[in-house]
Amino acid sequence: MGELLLIRHGETTWSATRRHTSYTDLELTPDGERQARTLAAFLAGRRFVTVLASPRSRALRTAQLAGLTVDAVDEDLSEWNYGEYEGRTTVDIHEDQPHWNIWTDGCPGGESPAQVGARLDRVLTRVTPLLDRGTVALVGHAHSLRVLGARWIGLPPSAGGLLRLDTATVSVLGHEHGRQVILRWNQPAPPAPGTAADSVARH
Repeated sequence: MGELLLIRHGETTWSATRRHTSYTDLELTPDGERQARTLAAFLAGRRFVTVLASPRSRALRTAQLAGLTVDAVDEDLSEWNYGEYEGRTTVDIHEDQPHWNIWTDGCPGGESPAQVGARLDRVLTRVTPLLDRGTVALVGHAHSLRVLGARWIGLPPSAGGLLRLDTATVSVLGHEHGRQVILRWNQPAPPAPGTAADSVARH
């Protein structure tokens, strides 16, 4: 049975400042491109049955710089639609809505946790049979991949709130004794020789 690799895109200007980014199609920052290139060495030697990516340029560029060939773009891998909260930070939103929690409340004009969970369930339905043939890679975004991780282990979408996911990280889902488990989570690529480790967590 193959593994399911979840790859979050590299840094953007909005992720660096913790602004919610879903449908806004931002490019990677120079540091985000560096992060994505570092993933190439981390992923080298792995063979994939298929590689699917979000349609957003930050995900597609990360895949390219990481040395991956995207076989298909999957709209269901898009980030949680933040609706009216697009471009805002949680701190900013809490000034108006102090008790707001995306994992239970969703976003006005955007998606609810149940809606995000439904489309990530569709992704899992499509890719799980492929694991009989080997490893599958999914390149996407923080909140949507966190929901996918929660759904893989049978938890509700809201449980994704317990699975922090930084930029340019790899998480691995797999099996143990026939059960679907998280094998590794939020694993950064090792820093390239001669560079300092990126110690700043990116939203």
